[in-house]
Amino acid sequence: MKTRARLPRLIATGATLALALSLSACGDGNGGASADDGKIHILVYGDATNKIEKQVVDKFNETSDVKAVLDTIPGADYQKKLQTIISTPQAPDVFFNWGGGSIKPFVKADLLLPLDDFIKKNPELESNFLPSVFNNAVVDGKPYGIPMRGTQPVLLFHNKNVLKKAGVQPPKTWDDLLDAVEKLKDEGVTPIALGGGDVWPTQMWFQYLYDRIAGPELFAKALEGDKSAWEAPESKKALKMIRELVDAGAFGKNYDSVKYTNGGSVALVAQGKAGFELMGSWYYSQQLTDHPDFAEKGLGYSAFPAVAGGKGDPKNVAGNTNNYYSVLKKTKHPEAVAKFLELMYSDEFVKAQLDVGNLTTTTNTDEFIETSATPEYSRFQYDLVADAPSFQLSWDQAYPQSAASDMHKAIQQFFNGQLDADGFIKAMQALPTE
Repeated sequence: MKTRARLPRLIATGATLALALSLSACGDGNGGASADDGKIHILVYGDATNKIEKQVVDKFNETSDVKAVLDTIPGADYQKKLQTIISTPQAPDVFFNWGGGSIKPFVKADLLLPLDDFIKKNPELESNFLPSVFNNAVVDGKPYGIPMRGTQPVLLFHNKNVLKKAGVQPPKTWDDLLDAVEKLKDEGVTPIALGGGDVWPTQMWFQYLYDRIAGPELFAKALEGDKSAWEAPESKKALKMIRELVDAGAFGKNYDSVKYTNGGSVALVAQGKAGFELMGSWYYSQQLTDHPDFAEKGLGYSAFPAVAGGKGDPKNVAGNTNNYYSVLKKTKHPEAVAKFLELMYSDEFVKAQLDVGNLTTTTNTDEFIETSATPEYSRFQYDLVADAPSFQLSWDQAYPQSAASDMHKAIQQFFNGQLDADGFIKAMQALPTE
């Protein structure tokens, strides 16, 4: 579906002023890409990983005449406030994003700098990253982002003891999974924990099944605006299989009252009340925080199962490929920005990210995995991503942010039986792709 490109929505001037004041608490707040203060401003999502970003900025400033300033916005407010300032003098020179649909509107509005020239002068800005990850910040054939944190593939986690008691192995095929559901039900546990109250965990089942059945091409067509993709036989088959899984009681009956974000679904697995949970790779850290003994002794993980006869390669991965740094076209210091981005594949950067549990997607990550806090787990993820022919970005990140609410609504309603397959298809066809 092709729609007219829109400028990012600007919020009231008062909100812009408030944001400028909030930024001054973490940076100097006085400059930006268009208001040249002799510095480059790096805007990031505010969370615990900021200490690594601060280290990188300090390292850059040791040798650069043009100094970098790190500005942060608390994670819950990040996307909304980024849109507030992206077209104003307070816009940063470089900003954190998720690639895919999170930057498409900015590209369409001609706000971002294509990185072709940077890469032409220094090919390592592309060649030092795994292609399946780097390519998720390519829009209309041009690169607009450099990976800057860690990859987050979605994995199928499990409680080792619960599976052992039920005589179940981590499923390699969809039929294995269906068999495991029945055996776990016989043991009186919920086969698969699901934070349906958050909706986005439910989405993970859709994005993986669509990929396994149709391959990445169908979703790519839909993203390009081809409405017919959602009507394809493979789409209808995926919906049929999702319906069968739900109706088989795989998720129990109360999944919509459970959330991942408050630790509810996490506890179900840790306490042996559920066998599996499909979740991003951050799940290991979450279990380690909430249930450390279980995380160290009882938590297992595997890839999403293959689907017999499906067009998608079983090695394909879905999830959040990485976070990216993109550059505002109006930056006054492109040369300094290019030098800053080179630090994203430095040995020092890779080791620092591994130390906090982030799995970088550089080609030199492999050399340092043994220094990770969880070498076996890091190795599993890295090999999975490195071997993946395709890494599909999560649907609500691949689509523009303006589509997320309606997408989540359609997913939840289909899962709950409030929408049939035709209703879901029509809802997905109505989503904006630009």
